[in-house]
Amino acid sequence: MPNIDRIDAFADELSAIRRDLHAHPEIGFEEVRTSGIVAEKLAQWGIEVHRGLGGTGVVGVLKGKGNGTRRVGLRADMDALPMDENTNLKWRSTIPGRFHGCGHDGHTTILLGTARYLAETRNFDGTVHFIFQPAEEGLGGARAMIKDGLFEKFPCDEIYGLHNAPDLNHGELAILPGPAMAGADFFDITINGYGAHGAMPERSKDPIVIAMALVQALQSIVSRNVIPTEAAVVSITQIHAGSAYNVIPGDAKLAGTMRAFSDEVRALMRERMRAICAGMAAAFQVEIDVDIRDIFRVLVNQEEHSRVVAEAAQAVVGPANVKTRAQPKMGSEDFADMLQAVPGAYFWLGHDGSVPVHNPAFTLDDKILPVGASIFARIIETRLAAGHHA
Repeated sequence: MPNIDRIDAFADELSAIRRDLHAHPEIGFEEVRTSGIVAEKLAQWGIEVHRGLGGTGVVGVLKGKGNGTRRVGLRADMDALPMDENTNLKWRSTIPGRFHGCGHDGHTTILLGTARYLAETRNFDGTVHFIFQPAEEGLGGARAMIKDGLFEKFPCDEIYGLHNAPDLNHGELAILPGPAMAGADFFDITINGYGAHGAMPERSKDPIVIAMALVQALQSIVSRNVIPTEAAVVSITQIHAGSAYNVIPGDAKLAGTMRAFSDEVRALMRERMRAICAGMAAAFQVEIDVDIRDIFRVLVNQEEHSRVVAEAAQAVVGPANVKTRAQPKMGSEDFADMLQAVPGAYFWLGHDGSVPVHNPAFTLDDKILPVGASIFARIIETRLAAGHHA
């Protein structure tokens, strides 16, 4: 497949950078070493560097040839996951409880490869903003950068991001115009009951019994409140209660996530969760506290910019390898917040390996690095074509 020759020529260097990042993973808002390497590389290639946006975020600014005024953003996330790695790689994580199990080390390296190529060639007319974002994994890194004035300081007319995809074949690219990834809430529910001896349940207001009833009732939100043609999920992922065999505890805690593809459905789900919890509290004569937090917006790809991605990718991986996803993903991505502020598109790039992301045995194939960098570079050279002014 026709990667850009100049990028292929330093592919081994990209692999070395990626493996170093992989061996030294840092979780959200702790990417001090990672952002330092990013800033050093950008400066080394003559790119203007800005640090500290959203805590550990980095933005590189590169102007091309000519006097074009259009500005395009390219974004990569930098954070790892708070989990252990279970591989035998020579460059496996050296930090217990920290693992690049989602491939963000690859995303960071792809964008660095793009930056190096564009800095060396400058075969574009306008400005590129290379956005290296912290804390994508549910901690609000995109929102932190935006709050710090990302798009006021570095305005973008359009913006693009990518994610590795072990469920696709190497070199396949998937893009989905419109709503492509779900919005997500995280929630915590605390049932404040009344504890008693396990042999005297009549003296208790048993939070475990209430929790069991509540878990069942919350499933009715999707089955009986959301319109059947709308995709939605309510998942209880944590239950915490009790400390002894013969003690009915005083409280129980539930936690989990709700997801959907429209803000209207998400609002309905929040309303129903609060109402069901209030009803359960009244029925069992206890207090139930509900905390629902909007973590991810719905990720919406614009039609025009989805076509831009597809056309750029066809030049690199070939038309047969560019797919339009038939179904959106129920997973979430905080690049959605950037796409709410600036039009653009987010796509998936396949690579060898079948272990899914967020699995302790996940591995990223380094052959994806020059492919991703070439696609990003072609997007810039297409959208900021030399000789074409805004």
